[in-house]
Amino acid sequence: MPTTKKRLNITLSPELERAIAALAKRDVLPQAQKATELLKIALEIEEDRVWDDIAQRRDRKAQFVSHENAWQ
Repeated sequence: MPTTKKRLNITLSPELERAIAALAKRDVLPQAQKATELLKIALEIEEDRVWDDIAQRRDRKAQFVSHENAWQ
């Protein structure tokens, strides 16, 4: 039965292979599932970096009201 999921062939360094194997064993998951989880986390972190960069650029242009002035 064909899978609906996209397959991706990657080459891992020995360190990464050992790390994924150890994490998968710890969490009682197949290595492919653990690698998928780790990729999802990495993509979320990368997305956060992009949004943070956008926010930083917008903050440079923003005019802020001081705490004292806000409560007057």
